[in-house]
Amino acid sequence: MSVASTALGDLGGAEEHGITVFRGVPYAAPPVGPLRFMPPEPAAAWRGLRDATRHGPIAPQAQSRLRAAMGGFERPQDEDCLTLTIWTPRADHARRPVLVWLHGGAWLTGAGSLDWYNGARLAREGDIVVVGVNYRLGALGYLLHPAVSNGNLGTLDQIAALRWIKEHVSGFGGDASRITLAGQSAGASAVGLMLTMADVRHLFQRAIMQSGGFGRPPRNAAQAASRAETFIRGLGLDPDAANIAGDLRAVPAQRLVEAQAEYARTSARFGSTDPPFGPVLPQRLTSAELIDVIATSVGGTDVLIGATREEGHAFFAPDLTVPESALTGPFGTDTIAQHRRRRPGATPRDLLADITTEVVFRIPALRLARQIADRGSNVFAYQFNWAPPNSPFKACHCIDVPFTFGNLEAWSDAPMLAGGDPAVMHDLSTAIHRAWIAFVRTGNPQHDDMPAWPRHTQGWIMQFDTLLQRVQFRSSP
Repeated sequence: MSVASTALGDLGGAEEHGITVFRGVPYAAPPVGPLRFMPPEPAAAWRGLRDATRHGPIAPQAQSRLRAAMGGFERPQDEDCLTLTIWTPRADHARRPVLVWLHGGAWLTGAGSLDWYNGARLAREGDIVVVGVNYRLGALGYLLHPAVSNGNLGTLDQIAALRWIKEHVSGFGGDASRITLAGQSAGASAVGLMLTMADVRHLFQRAIMQSGGFGRPPRNAAQAASRAETFIRGLGLDPDAANIAGDLRAVPAQRLVEAQAEYARTSARFGSTDPPFGPVLPQRLTSAELIDVIATSVGGTDVLIGATREEGHAFFAPDLTVPESALTGPFGTDTIAQHRRRRPGATPRDLLADITTEVVFRIPALRLARQIADRGSNVFAYQFNWAPPNSPFKACHCIDVPFTFGNLEAWSDAPMLAGGDPAVMHDLSTAIHRAWIAFVRTGNPQHDDMPAWPRHTQGWIMQFDTLLQRVQFRSSP
């Protein structure tokens, strides 16, 4: 057992395959009982050596809506979930760069402690410290009601985790002045929002945003409050009751999770990937306004940003019943025709997935990269194009994550990877995760075993596929 010392007490971690892993590390007090729906409180100190060899529970949640593409997972769940998993080559004072990971899952599912996000290979090969963050999800993390919660508790958890890491990571061999904040999907959107927060931005020096849905801005307070009222009524409670905060604290967590699923089903709209809960902004922003605010806020932060070629197929590939007549209402004939020209023989399902990809993920990511570059900041852009031959999921949302962590073995049951050539996948993973390591260490993803990857200043984008190549977009898409 290896020991890490913090101002709160000592932790005993497990030595595994040349690195040390500290699991279930508390960064805030358990948000239970009277602390449910409250901002995170500081973690209490402890006496003696705290066992950090086992994972703590993950946030209460239902199954992922993308399990048809990604596969599923089972972990003990509990509201006492505000913990970190830390992988380090050694709990010494070597001052290594730090990578902090915010998981995706539409603010409803996931955990930084899942095997999917095992940071062992990155820590070992890159000589860096990797930290996975668990934070509150769903209604427990993002319900907005003036008498209950401000609607951003999950975001406040993430910020509390960053502050804890900044203060204590030196005890795990990390350098608090070289922190990269990274995330995918909801996690990438969270990174983007934190770039806009002046009192948070100093907590990290680099940012990685993978498949952030910047074409789908966060709700404003009025929208979130309206949704919360409907959700509360679905629980059989009166949102205007004098003791609504106490009433909600008395509801079992599992019932809240079940009610979230019920609300998602009843409020679903055709073709929408919008989750029932998520971060809340004071006022409504369009996608263009959100991108402008983030780009203006980046300043001296190094940025790596990108998307997959066919994000939307993770959401719609399992649905075999999409009628073409259903597309014309929300999208219009010109949009449908434009996307049909791009994909000969496209089915209505393909068109729906392609439009979602462009509107929510790919084009907004490129626009954000371009605007960051235009403001003189250091930014690199990429697109992940690889997929197994004839896969119905294509190069979908989340397919790049196993490659960036270099832990394909943890995704052996993922349908989106089925049929892939193991040799190609291994080499592609090596190219990508080495690029992420290089960026964490230097602010530049370039390494010796890949083609030259220029900054996005002139519109350069690195495409990851069976052939790695750079392409150039000369104007904003």
